[in-house]
Amino acid sequence: MYKIVKKKSLNPTVSLMEIEAPLIAKKAEPGQFIIFRAKEDSERIPLTIADFDRERGTVTIIYQIVGGSTMELDTLNEGDCLHDFAGPLGRPGETDGLKKVAVIGGGVGCAIAYPIAKKLSSLGCEVHSVVGFRNKDLVILEDEFRAVSSELRMMTDDGSYGTKGLVTDALEQLIKEGNEYDEVIAIGPLIMMKFVCLLTKKYGIKTIVSMNPIMIDGTGMCGGCRLTVGGETKFACVDGPDFDGHLVDFDEAMHRSAMYREFETHAREEACNLFRQEEQ
Repeated sequence: MYKIVKKKSLNPTVSLMEIEAPLIAKKAEPGQFIIFRAKEDSERIPLTIADFDRERGTVTIIYQIVGGSTMELDTLNEGDCLHDFAGPLGRPGETDGLKKVAVIGGGVGCAIAYPIAKKLSSLGCEVHSVVGFRNKDLVILEDEFRAVSSELRMMTDDGSYGTKGLVTDALEQLIKEGNEYDEVIAIGPLIMMKFVCLLTKKYGIKTIVSMNPIMIDGTGMCGGCRLTVGGETKFACVDGPDFDGHLVDFDEAMHRSAMYREFETHAREEACNLFRQEEQ
């Protein structure tokens, strides 16, 4: 059992949990993920590690409340325990030799982008971060990004905070200002990562993306997380989750991600009804 030592709401739909998991914290690296079950009969859910503290033996996860399983997770509070918490899984993000990097985060994907930016900064890399949200109410981790970035551009779709526009607008402005990046790292919605990659391909800048498809066992055996990268089939759980964004077939990935949308909506509605019944 894995104790929840901290729980914090970051915005109306996103929460942070710090989990007591010393063995995972000892080996975790940015870019890796865990698979957990909130309760014994819960669905297994993969989540990228948002942070870790080796001395305290804790691992931080950040999740968006979008379906039945994350709704169930959010019913747990500090002092409660998760039934399963397995990891670290996946390949760590590659950071060696990078001197100047642009880290692009979109929405809850910023929870994955932040630990990469943090590690790069700790290695002496110059980090420029661009983070985007639909509106001011959904902004998360601004202070954390500011602490590890020599340049931070905050973007919102509606202009209610920071600068109105898309992350690609800010990234192209940084490039036109003369910044020469060894690499761009983009993490967020598939459509955002696709357009970041189209932009960076135009400028010839290597771009890494973090893919988060449907995942079941996390060992490469089920094939649920398969992607086409450079014309070859890859599995996000063992070959990734990081890939060369210029080689990813984003259209296929977006089509596959939409296949379960109706099922997820049904599961969320069932969970809502169940929680209402329990409250009565």
